[in-house]
Amino acid sequence: LVEEGPWWAHLYWMMVAAPKRKQQLLEKHFAPDLLRDRTVVFFEKTFPLWLFGTGALLFWLGGWSMFLWAMCARMVFAYHSTWFVNSATHLWGYRNYETTDASRNLWWVAVLSYGEGWHNNHHAHPRLARAGHKWWELDPTFWAISSLRLVGLAHDVDDRIPAPKA
Repeated sequence: LVEEGPWWAHLYWMMVAAPKRKQQLLEKHFAPDLLRDRTVVFFEKTFPLWLFGTGALLFWLGGWSMFLWAMCARMVFAYHSTWFVNSATHLWGYRNYETTDASRNLWWVAVLSYGEGWHNNHHAHPRLARAGHKWWELDPTFWAISSLRLVGLAHDVDDRIPAPKA
């Protein structure tokens, strides 16, 4: 994504509609288990209802102030935190692993995105649940996955940190 420029990597890529068939093939390849989960499929299909319903409820409870802060500002923060993983972590930061892409680890993106800013680690080992590979690379997303594993809601979690190559 970053080869097209930082703005493309950050958010312009979403403004080009992918053909529906291509999207379906990607989902089938990368998330077949989620496509079989009736709860996930239900919320995916009804997402606009939940979004607009939540917005209406927030407006009803607290007027424009509640709507703007709890709906709009929250979404702007969440979306940009996610998009920084596509843009900033391919432009700035450090690398723990030599990969064939421009991925980097960037602490402030990791803070905003609950550990997803350890992006070079993810590109080097995409199947690991743990994105933080150094002791100081805090990874709240992995902590959540570990908690789910403890109560039996996450299975086959690969959390091995690979040994550094000499």
